[in-house]
Amino acid sequence: MMHPADLPDMVSVFPLPGALLLPRSRLPLHIFEPRYLQMLDDALKTQERLIGMVQPNPCLSNENKLHQIGCAGRVTQFSETEDGRYLITLTGISRFRIKSELDSFTPYRRCQVSWDGFDRDLGKAELDDSFNRARFLELLERFFSSRQLSTDWDTLKDADDELLVNSLSMLLDFDPEDKQALLEAPCLRTRRETLVTLIEFSLRGGSNEETLQ
Repeated sequence: MMHPADLPDMVSVFPLPGALLLPRSRLPLHIFEPRYLQMLDDALKTQERLIGMVQPNPCLSNENKLHQIGCAGRVTQFSETEDGRYLITLTGISRFRIKSELDSFTPYRRCQVSWDGFDRDLGKAELDDSFNRARFLELLERFFSSRQLSTDWDTLKDADDELLVNSLSMLLDFDPEDKQALLEAPCLRTRRETLVTLIEFSLRGGSNEETLQ
C-alpha cells in the first residue's frame, strides 16, 4: 500500500475515452501505440510504476484538453506479445487533480498533479451502510436482460460493496462523461447512487422521467 509521501508530483497520463480506473480496482489494457509503449517502458523503470488514466474533456474548445480529475494506477501485471505489444493490468492507487500539463520531450503527455483531497483512496476498502443489495441486484438483472448480457450472479452476490460497485462502474458501457461522474463521486455511496441513476436512465431508453432512488 502506498502512502501520500510515496506519490510523485508528476504523472504520465493516458487519455482514453470511456476507460475508467478506480482506487483498489484493476483495469486491463492493451498497449500498442508507439508513444504509449514508450510510456509503459518509462513507467516500469520507476519505483512507483504509475500511469494516470484520464478522460479527454469534449466540453472544452481545445481538443487536447483533459478532465481535471483522473486516477493513477500501478502496473501490477504485464506481458509482451511476439509483435511487441503489451497486455498490462493497472491497479488503482489514488485519484489526482491536474494542476498543469508539462512541456515534455516525451511523445506521451505528462502532468503536474495534486493528490490533496483523495486521502480516502489510499485507505481500506469503503463500505456503503445504506446499500440495499437485493434491490440493486434486481435492477441490475433487468439491465443485463435488456442488453442481453450474462454474468456470474453468485459472484456478484458474494462480492463486497466496493468491489461490486466499482467493478460495474468500470465495466458497464456508459458514455465517457458518465464515467467521469462515477470517478468524481466523493464516496462509495454517491458512486452507487450515480450508478443506479445511470442504469435506470438506460432502462427507460434515455427518457427524462424522474429517477427512483
